[in-house]
Amino acid sequence: MSSTIGATEQRRDPASVLASSTLSAGIRLLPRDLQADARKLYYVLRMVDDLVDEHDPRAAHRVEAIERWANNEEESETPETRAFAELSRQYPLSRQAVIEFCQGMRHDLAQAAIETEDDLERYCHYVGGTVGIMLAGLFGTSHPDGERKMALIGTAMQRTNILRDIDEDHAHGRIYIARTTIERFGFPAPGVREDLLRDQIARADRLYEEGLAAIPLLSRGARGMALSTYLYREILRQIERDGYGHTPSRATVPAWRRRLLIAKHHLRIRA
Repeated sequence: MSSTIGATEQRRDPASVLASSTLSAGIRLLPRDLQADARKLYYVLRMVDDLVDEHDPRAAHRVEAIERWANNEEESETPETRAFAELSRQYPLSRQAVIEFCQGMRHDLAQAAIETEDDLERYCHYVGGTVGIMLAGLFGTSHPDGERKMALIGTAMQRTNILRDIDEDHAHGRIYIARTTIERFGFPAPGVREDLLRDQIARADRLYEEGLAAIPLLSRGARGMALSTYLYREILRQIERDGYGHTPSRATVPAWRRRLLIAKHHLRIRA
């Protein structure tokens, strides 16, 4: 396992990791000087998340190294700490957000259970909302509420990931739906999870609605962030079109629909 993961890590680069990402179209709309740094941030977060998800034996050490860097402690140099150090020299990168992201990684390392919706909201903030805060550092924000609302977008995206990957996660022994929600609606098995998915989609949509107020508060990169949010939210609509998980699958927005949505987004910008 570790040798395979190591080989994967060696051949990855930010461009290839982002090639099929929902975020890639939005990143291409960023000012040119921001594109490389946004890719670097995405890449480093994706890399540590992959190490954790794949149970790589190096994962705990790499997470600890990031925490030590964020706490200004003596650190072990890793690809992640080098990237964070480079970015923090150029941008006001929130070290608290980095620490909280690591808390989310430790949750996954411990394979901890999610008991309540409050627990799930906290987890989604740790692994998704913190990314929104880090992006606010890169893009800049003209309002004191900008970081908080960017965190809501990141949290909504993480909730979307959970609903999109529900069958894949279950196949790997992971369940990210709160225990109390499962008790209320039943286990989210294919064909019997419509009520649960309707409830969870509504929660994500409320986060998107409130978080979208962050977009006009960004100093730069608003067009790209808006498109990324628009495309990510469309995954929820795809779950609905697919019949709320009637059959086991990973909700994927077809390429033709993505192209149409991107074109509509560009038209709205020009209007």
